[in-house]
Amino acid sequence: MINKVSPFLLTQPAQIQDKPALSSSNQGVNKTSFAETLKQAINQVNQSQIESDKMTEALAAGKNVELHDVMISAQKASVSMALAIELRNKAIEAYQEMMRIQV
Repeated sequence: MINKVSPFLLTQPAQIQDKPALSSSNQGVNKTSFAETLKQAINQVNQSQIESDKMTEALAAGKNVELHDVMISAQKASVSMALAIELRNKAIEAYQEMMRIQV
């Protein structure tokens, strides 16, 4: 059973407000840094890889594991790794493009 579609689902969508509040009531909002968000995303990719490896080893050892569950976890790990690699490539490409800008 697939619980999540995106391994990088970081936060729940915010409630849309008609007018943004300019008071100090927004100070209580928990904001995470980019580094922390990136670390969480990488940990999620790592966890999916570890889960896939454990299920594959259990199947190879002859334990009571369904083949389709093993294949689903392997595919989820593969897709999350491919997404992480593509995001890394886009970030590097953006950095290189900014470095080419002449001031």
